[in-house]
Amino acid sequence: MSAWLISLEGTETGHAAALGLALMAAFLHAIFGALQKGRHDPWLSRAAIDASYGLIVAPVAFFVVPWPESHLWPILAGAFVIHAGYKLAQAMTYSRGAYTVVYPVVRGTGPLFAVIGAGLVFGEHFTVGQWAGVATLLAGIYGLAVYNLRTVTLDRDTLVPALGFAVLTGAFVALYTTYDAYGIRATRDPFTFLAWFFLIDGWFMPVLTWRRWWRLPTSEILPLMRRGVIGAFVAFFSFGAIMLATRLDKVGEAAVLRETSTVFAALIGWLILGEKVGPRRTALMALIAAGAVIVELAG
Repeated sequence: MSAWLISLEGTETGHAAALGLALMAAFLHAIFGALQKGRHDPWLSRAAIDASYGLIVAPVAFFVVPWPESHLWPILAGAFVIHAGYKLAQAMTYSRGAYTVVYPVVRGTGPLFAVIGAGLVFGEHFTVGQWAGVATLLAGIYGLAVYNLRTVTLDRDTLVPALGFAVLTGAFVALYTTYDAYGIRATRDPFTFLAWFFLIDGWFMPVLTWRRWWRLPTSEILPLMRRGVIGAFVAFFSFGAIMLATRLDKVGEAAVLRETSTVFAALIGWLILGEKVGPRRTALMALIAAGAVIVELAG
């Protein structure tokens, strides 16, 4: 599997595979965000997910994938620190703001910084047409956030700090996207980076939130752990897909395409969380999708 994936790097088939992986990551990331924003405390939801994927991936890391090369350990340590900051910012965002308001801000901030970071780190450069696509996508994302901000009534008193944390979370998204793309390219086998990342990353939130578990009603433990296991498998495919996409093709393009997750998030908010989707939000979601298409066609 690893050898086949590596053989696709820099090829047309690899480009098509990266496109599919980025779109799959977009859909799954929206589900992942909804799982963390559901009825449970976002801090405990994230802890349950992290603990689950750390335990599930342990046998794979120890007995299936090749052992990390010596130079990969400090890279994994850096990824741990960056993702710890991201999770703290994300939990503070979701605990203060309505999902359909803060999620577009997070996802709109991320791709802009990621495209810039990909240019600085990997020497990638977007065409004028692709920048037009990025502008279209961002207009749709931030337009969706502004529209939601004007109409939402839930968590209204904490919405301003939530938006500030959402921007910070978006900056962390760009940072980890660029850094992890560097990390997955630094090892011979991409699945080595992925397995060991999940193993190392899985213990931070459970340790950080251990006091909160003692205040959790006993009747909520099983549903929360069930959510954690589901979230773990979503995380494997979501994060794994976007990281493999950045290895197979351009980091910036993958980062932009992933932000079509905002469209999926709005649909999830409507279908599952009971949040309304009217003609204006539908038009803004179409703008997001159009921006992603422009980026791809102008590349």
